[in-house]
Amino acid sequence: MPPAPSFVDLQPSAGSFLEDVLQGLGSTPKAISPKYFYDARGSELFEAISGLPEYYPTRTELALTRDCAADIAAAVGAGCLLIEFGSGASLKTGLLLRALHPAAYVPVDIAADALKAAAKRVAQQFPDLPVVAVCADYMRPLEVPALKDIAAPRLIYFPGSTIGNLTPAEALEFLRRARELAGRGGAMLVGVDLKKDPQRLHAAYNDAQGVTAEFNLNLLRRINRELGADFDPGLFRHVAFYDAAAGRIEMHLESRVGQTVTVAGQRFVFAAGERLHTENSCKYSVAEFRRLAQSAGYAAESVWVDGEALFSLHLLRG
Repeated sequence: MPPAPSFVDLQPSAGSFLEDVLQGLGSTPKAISPKYFYDARGSELFEAISGLPEYYPTRTELALTRDCAADIAAAVGAGCLLIEFGSGASLKTGLLLRALHPAAYVPVDIAADALKAAAKRVAQQFPDLPVVAVCADYMRPLEVPALKDIAAPRLIYFPGSTIGNLTPAEALEFLRRARELAGRGGAMLVGVDLKKDPQRLHAAYNDAQGVTAEFNLNLLRRINRELGADFDPGLFRHVAFYDAAAGRIEMHLESRVGQTVTVAGQRFVFAAGERLHTENSCKYSVAEFRRLAQSAGYAAESVWVDGEALFSLHLLRG
């Protein structure tokens, strides 16, 4: 039997979730971070989204990673400590693990159940690879004492274009923190969704089966279950659109009627048509993202792009 992966629990307390929800509902406009999409049900729904015909990013990035894994490994070198932010199901990771032969693999994710399941699968597939699963919010400064004993250059892997959930200013700060974690001689491999036909973007976030809508509405069900709120998901509808000026998809939950919602004893009024902003997904040109990375102190070393110019992988040096 392969050794079980070790597990480090740095998950934020339930109080952090409550604090962020109360703050977000009390702001103008109302907004809640997309990191709270990923309870067990939300993680299942996102995996379903990844397989939808309209949703090109996952299959495009997977094919691009498969095609470029050897080149990435040649650029990075063998024996690194591979730290993956937002590991999810770790589908693309296996391609990198086979090419890189890392000293250890450290998946980091805020969704504990999905993280444990993914880490177990990786440990079974790579029985000689040390796996240290870290349940944490990687959008905040991250310190993992267990990593200090692994003497290997660090490669931070951030797939899935999750970098697009951040505004450019937030992404800049995030990249700076990641560069500090990677340390001297470290690097970062980032998946970045590219600007493209707005109709294709619209379809990707408004799928015909309604899975993305269910994923969005599941956030309300999670708030009800974990925070004792009384949202009626049937009184909200999924709204997603591309803002060309901002270069991003925006996702919202729009109140169908005027209503009042209670969370932890606090009341929040929604006017009919008022929206709760749940996600941004910024799209970049290759040049735009390289400039952003350079502003964060990286050398933008290499970039790989698929044949349709839908998606890109950027190798950055600290």
